[in-house]
Amino acid sequence: MSSYIIKKWIEPYVLLETLKAHYDMKEIIFDGFSKKVLKNDFIKELQKGASFGLYMKNVNKFYVFSLNTSLNLEDLFGFTTEDYLITESCDEALNMVDMGKAEASIIMF
Repeated sequence: MSSYIIKKWIEPYVLLETLKAHYDMKEIIFDGFSKKVLKNDFIKELQKGASFGLYMKNVNKFYVFSLNTSLNLEDLFGFTTEDYLITESCDEALNMVDMGKAEASIIMF
């Protein structure tokens, strides 16, 4: 399992639309009451494999993308290794976004 914590500011629309152009997407919409349950559903979906998840700051949605080709942040968005962190902790990746210390996280199992 590895997660990418995106530190560099990127327009959420650009991030989402770029991923949608390359991968099939499903969204999970949550509110303050349903977030914890739906977060667990989101993680279970990712653990099935052949997909990755996206969680963005100030957006009440989890996104699941089918992983039909490899994902390379540097090629897709022009990021450098300074623009993101890699962690083995799904919780850290999600919490960094919730704390406002990251723009988004991409989670892969």
